[in-house]
Amino acid sequence: MTPSSPALGVPVLQPISNPASPIIQRPRRLRRTETLRRLVRENTLAVEDLIYPLFVMEGEKLEQEIPSMPGCFRYSLDRLLMEIQTVWELGIGAIALFPLIADAQKDNAGTESYNPQGLVPRTIKAIKEVCPEILIITDVALDPYSSEGHDGIVENGKILNDETVAVLVKQALMQAETGADFVAPSDMMDGRIGAIRSALDQAGWINVGILAYAAKYASAYYGPFRDALESAPKFGDKKTYQMDVGNVREALKEVDLDIREGADMVMVKPALAYLDVICQIKTHTHLPVVAYNVSGEYAMVKAAAARGWIDEKKVVLETLTSMKRAGADLILTYFAKDMALQLQADHLEH
Repeated sequence: MTPSSPALGVPVLQPISNPASPIIQRPRRLRRTETLRRLVRENTLAVEDLIYPLFVMEGEKLEQEIPSMPGCFRYSLDRLLMEIQTVWELGIGAIALFPLIADAQKDNAGTESYNPQGLVPRTIKAIKEVCPEILIITDVALDPYSSEGHDGIVENGKILNDETVAVLVKQALMQAETGADFVAPSDMMDGRIGAIRSALDQAGWINVGILAYAAKYASAYYGPFRDALESAPKFGDKKTYQMDVGNVREALKEVDLDIREGADMVMVKPALAYLDVICQIKTHTHLPVVAYNVSGEYAMVKAAAARGWIDEKKVVLETLTSMKRAGADLILTYFAKDMALQLQADHLEH
């Protein structure tokens, strides 16, 4: 029976007589209690690390659950504003905005992407009216607006780089003018960061930041996201502009180029299968490194949890912590709201 302190009733450690033991260093000493484990923990996930991706669509009083992403919704603007107020109160300080665009508004040149009366600028303005302090990160790419479902203008089955960049610049300028805090080019066209930075500065938007999707891979993990925005490519794939999954030195090259061209933060997408890339980029740059915990990663956890195969809360915490451990400073994740609630509950418990 363990002796207790007479004054406090707290168990007191007693020496173990084992003078012949050759073990001097015992790492388990630092794992003995939950309090001690928290004290020496090397990496800790906090709500401030999280960015919440949100899908917006036209209409009123609408919340459409995405079948391949249980618990994630497309929101009409009025419902989106309610969701944003909720997550702001939970301590989430940034959202990433993605629009569902009607087919009738799509064309090969993505002209709706820079319409000043379009869904995204109206959404940005409305968010800033109800929650002015929350940071808005806007996607810069043509695929939600493209009749071809690609991130660039298509000609004879090929994606045009420089012509696409010219449209991306218009898109980024429109987003900045309507209140975006960061524009996030996710297209992987060559030279787009420099072109956007130059255009923003010339227009006076020197304080609008650029979150560059610097190492975005041609991944199979994006399927549910494309379902959410109905933006799957109409032909072929995206391997001529998104990175090959076997490459890591190329990621460092892309990061160097984006930093040279004016990026303020760099992203790795996806995250879970690319923790080694996150780690190498973290040691390669002093800029904040962002990881995108993408839709396929989310869907796999949800599917396994629905079958009772895993403990969802524990797996999500472990997964996001692995991204922090690899070097991510910030994480875009569809689990952000649930994670904020969990962290809040854990804080109150302790």
